[in-house]
Amino acid sequence: MSQLLAGSPKNWGRWGPNDQVGALNFLTSAEVLRGVRAIRQGKVITCGELIASPTGDPIFPSRTQPKRSNTQDRGDYDSGRLKPLPGGAQYADDQITMFLQGSTQYDALGHVWYEDQIWNGYPASETIGGMNKASIEPIAERGIVGRGVLLDMAAYKGKFALEKGDTLGLEDILGAAKKQGVTIEKHDVLCMRIGFLQLLHTQGPQKFYADFNEPGMIYSPELVDWFHKMEIPALCTDTISNEMDFDPETGMQVTLHCALMRNLGITFNEICNFEALAKDCHADGQWDFLYVAAPLKVHKGTGSPVNVVAIK
Repeated sequence: MSQLLAGSPKNWGRWGPNDQVGALNFLTSAEVLRGVRAIRQGKVITCGELIASPTGDPIFPSRTQPKRSNTQDRGDYDSGRLKPLPGGAQYADDQITMFLQGSTQYDALGHVWYEDQIWNGYPASETIGGMNKASIEPIAERGIVGRGVLLDMAAYKGKFALEKGDTLGLEDILGAAKKQGVTIEKHDVLCMRIGFLQLLHTQGPQKFYADFNEPGMIYSPELVDWFHKMEIPALCTDTISNEMDFDPETGMQVTLHCALMRNLGITFNEICNFEALAKDCHADGQWDFLYVAAPLKVHKGTGSPVNVVAIK
């Protein structure tokens, strides 16, 4: 990895030696207002996946499914295990056990590294026992608000969903934007519909996870340079990794996590569900919107669930 990315650009130190939110620094008050100007209809569309779905959640194969269970409900009152509160009120409670990156979520900037350094040059030892630096907490405290642009990459390729082996490069990003008639501007939150996770519901988990290698972007110096030049604050996709898991040319894994997140400080929003948003954009021709996301504030977390909101 270090040899491949030896000449790759970095934003380390750009916002000082103590920075922990990276390219989100580009989302100034002026950028928030630019995003607000994309609101032209008053439509609100959420882009989060259902957690603990009865048909199974889309998660990376090494992670386990979320488990939600009631801790108390009406049955406990019927059995006499619980008594109503003073005044007669009763209530239900539940709990969930899940990977913080097991649903629609944001990665902490220190989530992935190489050469024993995470974002901004902090030592990788800061991850031991919890993220002491570059955790999800500073990102969650800040929130992510700006002009969002959706590119339907599957539609651009003439498919409902991209499949294993399908790759995307810079020419595809620019081509999709041109075809849709939308301009990607500096500091835009870039959202990409790949469609692949929808195949989980049509293929079933056994076929879907066999020889697992998600479709998506693959590394090239031109692609990384474009993200750097455009000062993209956040990359959001409806896949688990925001990139092809194993690069077909190098065999390396999560190369763009290293080049974009670790080196440039670009935040990664993964496992979105852009189906409703894409359908609406195809119908009305408006591909930009106010993007709003506020991950949960998890102390020392490597990531956190989020329900993205697009307002058109």
